[in-house]
Amino acid sequence: MPPPLLQNPIHTLLKPLLLPLLFIFAITSLTSSTTTPPPLSTTLSQWQSARATYYAASDPRDTVGGACGYGDLVKAGYGMTTVGLSESMFERGQICGACFQLQCVDDLRWCIPGTHIIVTVTNFCAPNYGFTSDGGGKCNPPNKHFVLPIEAFEKIAIWKAANMPIQYRRIKCRRDGGIRFAISGSGIFLSVLISNVAGAGDVTAVKIKGSRTGWLDMGRNWGQNWHVNANLQNQALSFEVTSSERMTVISYNVAPKDWRFGQAFEGKQFET
Repeated sequence: MPPPLLQNPIHTLLKPLLLPLLFIFAITSLTSSTTTPPPLSTTLSQWQSARATYYAASDPRDTVGGACGYGDLVKAGYGMTTVGLSESMFERGQICGACFQLQCVDDLRWCIPGTHIIVTVTNFCAPNYGFTSDGGGKCNPPNKHFVLPIEAFEKIAIWKAANMPIQYRRIKCRRDGGIRFAISGSGIFLSVLISNVAGAGDVTAVKIKGSRTGWLDMGRNWGQNWHVNANLQNQALSFEVTSSERMTVISYNVAPKDWRFGQAFEGKQFET
């Protein structure tokens, strides 16, 4: 199995604003609700240095799978604008779904000037401890390394460049439609793949609720697959999803009470 991302004191001058703010936050939708996220940390938006290589997807099956569990990347909506991260960046799968902007630097021979790409994390580049980190083990710690489909790599550099110095920064993800919940499992074991997440793009916590239960914490199985041991069949399902920005979105009754394993449903989306 594949291996399964930041408070300020309130000034006394703001005290008159507290009552109206509390009133606003007390109003919730009957179908969904969100909390306002803090801004992304500057450590996530500044340009940083890394390196990038590519793989050539000669077999259509190469676009299926990956350590984040998204399956067919085209059907999942990610296409070939995806990336696998080295161990020092992958965070054991928590960063799956996050978006990065990449640009080629420091090589006038191979870089395509004025270009950049935006990619989504969908995979893991495993370390190779048969080589040193500076002698062939490109994804060994502490290296920050991106592995791209050749279609994405060629938007910023000539393919002959191979292992290229790049700059990267984390950015907000923009997605069409809502968050997707793909349900699998059997009996009382229920697994949910969460994809198409906007905003931070990643998921740090998930809760599920049946129409006859309270909220139940789900555990990360691997990548962005989350599971719970509970009999939730013949119940409408609601989901609470929290990102690394500490933003939470709740989607009520996403799946109807007659849902079945193998089905996928669309819920509310994070605002961007």
